[in-house]
Amino acid sequence: MILGHSNPFIVDAVRTELDKGLGFGAPTEIETSLAKKICQLMPSIELVRMVSSGTEATMSAIRLARGYTKRDKIVKFEGCYHGHSDSLLVKAGSGALTLGVPTSPGVPSDLAKHTLTLEYNNLDSVKALFSKMGEEVGCIIVEPVAGNMNCIPPKEGFLQGLRKLCDDYGSVLIFDEVMTGFRVALGGAQAYYRVKPDLTTLGKVIGGGLPVAAFGGRNEIMSQIAPLGPIYQAGTLSGNPLSMASGLAMLS
Repeated sequence: MILGHSNPFIVDAVRTELDKGLGFGAPTEIETSLAKKICQLMPSIELVRMVSSGTEATMSAIRLARGYTKRDKIVKFEGCYHGHSDSLLVKAGSGALTLGVPTSPGVPSDLAKHTLTLEYNNLDSVKALFSKMGEEVGCIIVEPVAGNMNCIPPKEGFLQGLRKLCDDYGSVLIFDEVMTGFRVALGGAQAYYRVKPDLTTLGKVIGGGLPVAAFGGRNEIMSQIAPLGPIYQAGTLSGNPLSMASGLAMLS
């Protein structure tokens, strides 16, 4: 929480919204206001969808990338943590690594085989994989700064190299900015390192202490999400007005 616990500015914003209702299961004006603010701060995000956790954000971004490219395989990096969805609990970091189970029991092997794990900051290994099967890779998901591995910054040219490979092979580049968003820079790590991803995931930093996350990116890709497109994603509590009020106050 950038502004600390129980920041008066955020608490007042939530109290004001509290009198209007706790949840409607439908879009609200304040959700639209927060969405516009996120798009303003991160120009790579042309459309954004609110969710309730970082796991939902990364899980939805992976599904979207797979549906958009019609490819099942994804690339992630060993030790990077992207939440606890099955596709991403393969050689994961954070709590999974701390507990000694970087690849969690319960993840079907038939699903895990589509998650290709490589060494973070090793662009040559990514190039080698893409030279063999790049046209099968739906997306690369990466923490621009590997926050779950003691905050390892990207080597010069690493993120740029990922961008070029995705461009060359038609894969989607996803920046998991759950940790770096609005922290490394107001526009996230993508602004600091000047690399534009196709999709971005954001997490609890938006909410000032309340549960909220988001994923967004290029209009061409995001418009594939239902009801505009065929790729399903939904959540009853997504865009909860109290979380939206907290987020808008925090980012303002």
